[in-house]
Amino acid sequence: MGYEVTLTAVSGIPHVHAGDDLAGLILTALAQNQLTLQPGDVLAVAQKIVSKAEGRLVRLADVTPGAEALRVAAITEKDPRVVELILQESEEISRMRPGLLIVRHRLGFTSANAGIDRSNVADGEEAVLLLPRDPDVSARRLRQTIAERTGVNVGVVITDSHGRPFRLGTVGVAIGVAGLPALWDRRGEPDLYGYTLQHTTVGVADEIAAAAGLLMGQAAEGIPVVLVRGLRLPEADGRATDLVRPKEMDLYR
Repeated sequence: MGYEVTLTAVSGIPHVHAGDDLAGLILTALAQNQLTLQPGDVLAVAQKIVSKAEGRLVRLADVTPGAEALRVAAITEKDPRVVELILQESEEISRMRPGLLIVRHRLGFTSANAGIDRSNVADGEEAVLLLPRDPDVSARRLRQTIAERTGVNVGVVITDSHGRPFRLGTVGVAIGVAGLPALWDRRGEPDLYGYTLQHTTVGVADEIAAAAGLLMGQAAEGIPVVLVRGLRLPEADGRATDLVRPKEMDLYR
């Protein structure tokens, strides 16, 4: 019997504002799309609607850049107010040059501009959207609320778009995970020829995020939630922080 995994775009999610009941919005949209959650389902949720619901939209008029932000802004040619927020969200600067600021985010991963985004933000140039304070906590909270209201335990992956060293193009990655393994350790399993796998650890949460990104898009698609069904994953309660390469193992720095 064939092994089938399906991804379904959940349309009908309205514009999200601070304090909105995100679980309620998602469940309503699922019902409107005649989709009923099943055990083992995974919901891939775009970071933007999580951040908006958690009130992470910042008006640039309320930001006063400090001396370091002014220095970095002069080098990178970026808005000093945005640089100030990037520095607040970061542990250290990895690389900077005109038009580029790569930092190690306080959550551990390395990204451009600490994930701070001006796209798909209604207030345009005068507001930016920060990542959730703790996306793993956000994912667990969303999963728990959905379970309480439906009686169904699903996995949740909060997604964002990141660039990659030595590769062009952004791809979806997991920044928050609940109800499934973020990393799937397959060492010790046999391959097709009977050899024992020695080094294979699969970043399954990132794979889910990347696949969901095909439906979410990066522009005006307006699909912030994707239902993933049919995955055969081991039971685990992973975290996106499991995916972060420790600094001592990071050869790209």
